[in-house]
Amino acid sequence: MRYVLRNTAFTTALATGVALVGVAATPGLAQAEPAGLYPASALVLTIGEGESVTTAAVQRAVTLSCAPTPSGTHPSPESACAELASVDGEFAQLTMMGNSTPCAHLWDPVTVTGDGIWEGKRVSWSATYGNECEMNVGMARTSVFAF
Repeated sequence: MRYVLRNTAFTTALATGVALVGVAATPGLAQAEPAGLYPASALVLTIGEGESVTTAAVQRAVTLSCAPTPSGTHPSPESACAELASVDGEFAQLTMMGNSTPCAHLWDPVTVTGDGIWEGKRVSWSATYGNECEMNVGMARTSVFAF
């Protein structure tokens, strides 16, 4: 059987699409190829209720891309990226226990995570705090988990 395209709008759109693909493939008009499959620094940060990464119910999550420019759904990507850069992407160095703010001795665990790519290397970090107050005290000096 032979099918004939009678819809001229469809035929015109198809021809235009083929022509645009040809233009995009033309050297000099194509954009530069990315250096790799993933951006140099792209992370997913989460805060969840629970004792471990595997059992925590995620309450909040944001994305954070630090290269080539700070971006993502994080409310302050510029300051979060600057803080991570100051500790070379070592999340554990961001936690500053020892603040003298008192917290109730209530066991209501909160787990925070940072997963993704930092300067081309895979990272996966988590920490569990006894409750949200302890998390806020531990993260008081950083904006990375302020979302």
